[in-house]
Amino acid sequence: MHGPESSGWLLVALCAGTGAYCLVRMRSRIEEQRRTAGGEALMGFGMAAMAVPAAVTAPPRWAWALYTVVFGAAAVRALWALRAARAARGGGHHLHHMVGACAMVYMAAVMAGGTHSGVPVLTGALLVYFTAYVLRTGARLVPVAAATVAPAGGGRPPGWGDRAELAGACRLSMGMGMLAMLLTM
Repeated sequence: MHGPESSGWLLVALCAGTGAYCLVRMRSRIEEQRRTAGGEALMGFGMAAMAVPAAVTAPPRWAWALYTVVFGAAAVRALWALRAARAARGGGHHLHHMVGACAMVYMAAVMAGGTHSGVPVLTGALLVYFTAYVLRTGARLVPVAAATVAPAGGGRPPGWGDRAELAGACRLSMGMGMLAMLLTM
């Protein structure tokens, strides 16, 4: 992506760290955590790769096409999971995964085209969506963090992959990373 080199590297570190934590979450005892963690790890590492400052290394055009295909497949997978979850009366998080994957497809397609600015209306709509998502996710962290200080029922404390507040922080950081990437469009 384009922008100041120092902020680009900070974004790379944030997204790669988030992706690494999502890999840890794949070992969670909670099935829902395991299901979503793989897609979030893909998003984190993909965002890290896309955020490497262009001044350091300019990826070849085929790399942007590869990102488009990978995140297009992730969007289709999220759509399939959303369809199944809607039948079970749920799936809001799958919708977010689909929007995120489509945003990555959009940014990769713009970069593959050799331009550095996308469709202003679409970029603006994505900025509004991710701003609302970041604000909502950040607001939800406050009560979750207070509620998970002590284990419920005196059981053993949750593992690193099972902590709801860390999963929320992971999603918050990826949302902020997406905002930063969209702002460079």
